[in-house]
Amino acid sequence: MDRATWAKLVYTTLVPLYPNPTPELHFANPFQLLVATVLSAQCTDERVNLVTPALFERYPGPEALAEAEEGELERLIYSTGFYHAKARALKDLSRTILRDFGGQVPDTMEALTSLRGVGRKTASVILSACYNKPALIVDTHVSRLCLRLGFTGNRDPEKAEQILAELYGHNQWISIGHALNQHGRNICRSRKPDCNHCPLAMHCPKIGL
Repeated sequence: MDRATWAKLVYTTLVPLYPNPTPELHFANPFQLLVATVLSAQCTDERVNLVTPALFERYPGPEALAEAEEGELERLIYSTGFYHAKARALKDLSRTILRDFGGQVPDTMEALTSLRGVGRKTASVILSACYNKPALIVDTHVSRLCLRLGFTGNRDPEKAEQILAELYGHNQWISIGHALNQHGRNICRSRKPDCNHCPLAMHCPKIGL
């Protein structure tokens, strides 16, 4: 099977299984999702969702968060891990949003990745979920599947994003990224992938297992 045919089969098989491409993080506006996504680095979405209600009540927007007392902010986000770095990033990105973007979370990859603590993955989450712009969310799950499915030769997320962008049209980016992420969480796990229940198992090259 050539790569284009395989990519199409992956899409038509997985996307219907995961039809709701929305973040599992809880948010009410782009700023809340930005904060939650920064907190989710090296942390589960479930844990972040336990932390953010009190955090957003105390600091509802960039104005309040930019002026947050660092010790208090760290206490609120402590359980998400790396709380020193995350607190500094949240305060700094809030100041940048106020200074450079009129208090609004920007809606371009270039502007978002200019914010402290915001990489391409976080920016893609914001672009797709808040602004409905084509974006590929490539996290550890997606990178792993790109290797196992034979799309790439390693787990480098930038390479995975580049290959997926070549294999799929802009209108497919959000849905394929979500499907690969969910399949990686539920079936094609890092340890003990459940190949017996994977609909792609018959054709999958299973690279890197």
